[in-house]
Amino acid sequence: MNKKTLLITSLLSLGILQSGYKPWDEGMFPLSEIHKLDLKKAGLKIDQNEIYNPNGISLVDALVNVGGCTGSFVSNSGLIITNHHCAFSAVQLASTPEHDYLSNGFVAKSQEAEIEAKGLTCRITDSYEDVSDQVLGAVAQVDDPASRLQMINNAMKNIALEAEQKDPDIKAEVSEMFIGKTYVLFRYKTIQDVRLVYVPNRQIGEFGGETDNWVWPRHTGDFSFMRAYVGKDGSPAKYSKDNIPYTPKKFLQVNANGTDEEDFVFILGYPGKTFRHRPAAFIAYQQQFVLPYVSELYDFQNTTMENAGKRSKTTEIKLATRIKRNANVMKNYRGKLQGLKGIDLLGQKQQEDASLAQFINSNVSVKEKYGNLMGDIDRLYQVINSDAQRDLWFSQIYNSTTLLNVSRNINHFKTALNEQPSAQKQSFFNQNVSRLKQALEGNYEAYEQDVDRKIFNRMLNDAAAFSPNQKVDAVTKVTSKGNNNKITIEQYINQTFEISKLKDQDYVFGTLLKSVSSLSTYNDGLLLFEKDINKQLTELKPEKDRREGSLNKLMGDYVNVKEQFLKKDFIPDANSTLRLTYGYVRGYWPADANYMSPYTSIKGILEKANTGNSEFAYPAAIKSLWEAKDFGPFKKKSLNDVPVSFLYNMDTTGGNSGSPIMNAKGELVGVNFDRAYGATINDYAWNESYSRSIGVDIRYVLWVASKIDKAYFLVKEMGVKL
Repeated sequence: MNKKTLLITSLLSLGILQSGYKPWDEGMFPLSEIHKLDLKKAGLKIDQNEIYNPNGISLVDALVNVGGCTGSFVSNSGLIITNHHCAFSAVQLASTPEHDYLSNGFVAKSQEAEIEAKGLTCRITDSYEDVSDQVLGAVAQVDDPASRLQMINNAMKNIALEAEQKDPDIKAEVSEMFIGKTYVLFRYKTIQDVRLVYVPNRQIGEFGGETDNWVWPRHTGDFSFMRAYVGKDGSPAKYSKDNIPYTPKKFLQVNANGTDEEDFVFILGYPGKTFRHRPAAFIAYQQQFVLPYVSELYDFQNTTMENAGKRSKTTEIKLATRIKRNANVMKNYRGKLQGLKGIDLLGQKQQEDASLAQFINSNVSVKEKYGNLMGDIDRLYQVINSDAQRDLWFSQIYNSTTLLNVSRNINHFKTALNEQPSAQKQSFFNQNVSRLKQALEGNYEAYEQDVDRKIFNRMLNDAAAFSPNQKVDAVTKVTSKGNNNKITIEQYINQTFEISKLKDQDYVFGTLLKSVSSLSTYNDGLLLFEKDINKQLTELKPEKDRREGSLNKLMGDYVNVKEQFLKKDFIPDANSTLRLTYGYVRGYWPADANYMSPYTSIKGILEKANTGNSEFAYPAAIKSLWEAKDFGPFKKKSLNDVPVSFLYNMDTTGGNSGSPIMNAKGELVGVNFDRAYGATINDYAWNESYSRSIGVDIRYVLWVASKIDKAYFLVKEMGVKL
C-alpha cells in the first residue's frame, strides 16, 4: 500500500468514527434485524427497503440456497450464479473419463444443452414469523431436560407441519435462532429441477487447490452458473425435458465495473452455523476434542483416497467430491485451532465467564435466578468431555465407511419391514423399496472397496484404544476374539469384506432387494456390526437427550443473563437462515510489516505458476491473452490488469459460499467463496483486524466467460455489453 492510499484509508476510517458510526460491529443480521441498522450512514445508496421489503419485492427475492451454498438469480430466465465448489458434486456426477467435465469444464451453448445437476435443489425464502412464544409456551412448566427438549422439538415440528398444511406449495421449518430462547418459522419454496449451464475449467475454478485454500492472496475463479426449471404451470417439478426456466420475482443486475478499495459492499446469504454466544467450556471442548480429531481423521481419509485415485481415472472422479469436502473441513479446522490459540480465545472466554459470574453473584435478584448457572455449565461439560472420544467416533463412523452406511439403510428398512403385519409386508416393501434404492445409490456413488477397508480398519483401531468407560461394544466384540487387537481387527475386516455381498451394488439391487424373502433371509458381518453400533447408540440416547436438553436450557439462560450484564442485545448465531452482512473492500495486516492489499490480478496467476506447484497450472489461453493485454472492458485501471479476487471485512462463514457481493446500489460485483486463514475462527469470534472474506471479482468472471470459454450468450443474458 502506498502512502497516499494509506492516508485515504485512514481519513475514511477517521471520518466514519467521527460520525459515530462503527462499521466493523460484527453481525450476520437476520431479516428481522435489518430495520435496526443505518445502512445509509454506512454507505448504502439505495433505499434500505430495497434490500428487504416484507410487503413487496426486494433483493432478498433474488437469493437462493443451492446445495448448502448460496446463489443468486442474475437473469429473468432462472440463471443462477454461485461458486465452482458449490456445483462440484453435480459436475462430478455428470463426469466420466470420456466426458471429464470436472477437469475440462462445461459450457452449454443453448438451454437444450444444459444438463441435470444431480443432487441439487434450489430453496427460496418465502417468508418468516417469530414463533418463540408458541414453542417456549409448550414447555413453560417442564423441568426435566430431556422431556423439555423433546417437547420443544415436537412443537417446532407441529408448527412447521401446520404451516405446510395451510400452504402445500411451501416447505416450512422452525429454526432455533438462540438456543433455548428464540424460534422463527421460515417458509421456503423448493425448485427441484436444477441444471448445469457453465462451469469453468478446473484449473480456473480450483486454481491453487489446497495450497491456496483459506489463504490470501488468492487467484481462484470460484464461480459457476446453473439454471432453475419448473413445470409448464410454473410450479416446482422434478427434472423433465418438458420443464421451462423459472421466472424469479427478482434478479440481480451485474455491474461490470466492479469495486474500488474502501467501497461499501454487502452480502445476502445463508451462512451455516456460528457459535459466538457460547461459554469457555464449549470453546475448550472444540479446541481439545472436535477440531484435532476431525482434522486428523480427514487427513488420513484423504491420503487413502488420493492414493486409490492414482490407480484409476474412474476412481479419481468418483472420490473427488469427498476428497474436496474433507480437505476443506480439514484445513478450516486446523486454521481454527491455530486461530484459537493465536488470540487465546479460551483465555478470553474464561475471563468473560468469570466477570459474568461476578455480576450474577453481586445482584440479589439475578443470583436468585441464575446463581447456579456457571457451575451447572461447567459440570455438564465435564460429563460431555468424559466420553467425547467415543461420541466423536460415533459421529464419524458412518461417513467414514460407505458399506456401514449401506448396512444402516438396509437394517433400518428390514426393521421397519419386520414391524409390519404379515399381510402388509409385501405392500410396505413395494411402496418403499424405491426410496431405499435411491438412498443406496447415494452411498455407492463414492464407494471404493480398498478405501473402505483401510478407513474401517483405522476407525476400529481408534475405538479399540479408547478407555474402558468409552468402549464401543461392536469393536469390543471383535477385539475380544483374540489377544492382538491389530491382527484381530485386520483379520475380521478381511473376512467380513470377503464374505459380504453388500460391496456388489448389482447384487444388492438385482437380488437382495428383489423380494421380501430375499431381503429378510440375508445377513452378514457388516449388517451385524452395524446392528451392534445402532444398539449402543439407542442405549446411550436417553443420556444424550438429557445432556442436550440441559444444554438447551443452560445456553438460553446464559445468553439472557449475558445480555443483562453487557446491557446489549446480541445478534443470533448463524443457523442457515437468510442473513445480511456489510462492510468495505479493505486489506489488512496479518503480521507486522506484512500488508495484504485487497485485490489480486491475472499477473499473480502467472507468477504462482512459476513456482512449479502443479496446483498452480492454468489454461494456456490466460497467458496469451494477458501478454496481449486483451482485457476487454474488464480492466481495473489502478492494476492495469483484470482483478481476480478481492478482500472485504464482512462477517461470513460456511454457507456464505456463493453469496452475491453487492455494491452500494445493490448491483452484483462479485461472488463470495472463502475467508483468509486467520478468519477461519469466525465461527467462534470475529474481529475487524483479522476477519477478511474473499470473493471472486465479477470482472474476472466476465473475462473468463467471454475470453476463455466464449460464453458470450451468458454475458449477454446478464445484460453486460462487451
